[in-house]
Amino acid sequence: MSFASPLIITNQLLDCLPCTVKSKVLEQCEEVDLEFGSILSERAHDFQYLYFPTTSFVSLITTLGGDHPLELGLIGNEGMLGATMVLGVNTAPSRAIVQGPGKALRISVNKMHRLLRDIPVLADALKHYLYVLVTQLTQNAACVHFHKIEPRLARWLLMTQDRAHQDQFHLTHDFLANMLGVRRSGVTIAAGALQSRQLIHYSRGDITILDRSGLEVAACECYEALLRDHARLFPSRVPLMLPACC
Repeated sequence: MSFASPLIITNQLLDCLPCTVKSKVLEQCEEVDLEFGSILSERAHDFQYLYFPTTSFVSLITTLGGDHPLELGLIGNEGMLGATMVLGVNTAPSRAIVQGPGKALRISVNKMHRLLRDIPVLADALKHYLYVLVTQLTQNAACVHFHKIEPRLARWLLMTQDRAHQDQFHLTHDFLANMLGVRRSGVTIAAGALQSRQLIHYSRGDITILDRSGLEVAACECYEALLRDHARLFPSRVPLMLPACC
């Protein structure tokens, strides 16, 4: 009888570094467990730690006045929270909240500052990733303005699945409404439409992706655009929708 090997999920941004550089970075990191809802940074406040998610993922959100929060982007094991430090800026541009609990590699600001000073190839990798992250933020801004809720929800579910590395996750209507910046009723209608097409199953906040290919067709063009940007700057890395294995 044969058994499937357990899935090993690493951080793809670190994996793209030369082995010696990756080892130096890992020596300065500690593995931590991130809990759902934990706030890792606040807008206009200095970072205390920077994070390379492995099995966890983080939402970047913003709020205006008394309005509900709006998600700007997602960071999973393809990237890093705090990449703006490569620009010499230690101030967080947005709130970062753990959306998917799991593990991450954490490094202090002082340790990362020394690594960036001493290892140019690390700085170059973070600059490339920062560009990918900025394109995600700008693409999401346009998506919120121009695209309907259903294709936006399909895109968001695909992005979440990419970072959750599983087909099932728990997301309430209220949470989805906040992340998409729409009314709860809009999410209910959109999720119902995707479920009626047998692309997802949604019950009491538990979402199961049933047909990923169909969900990609249902998603707006923004999802494919983000994948192209990612692949163009990191051509040697595992595609975003697949877990990195070693």
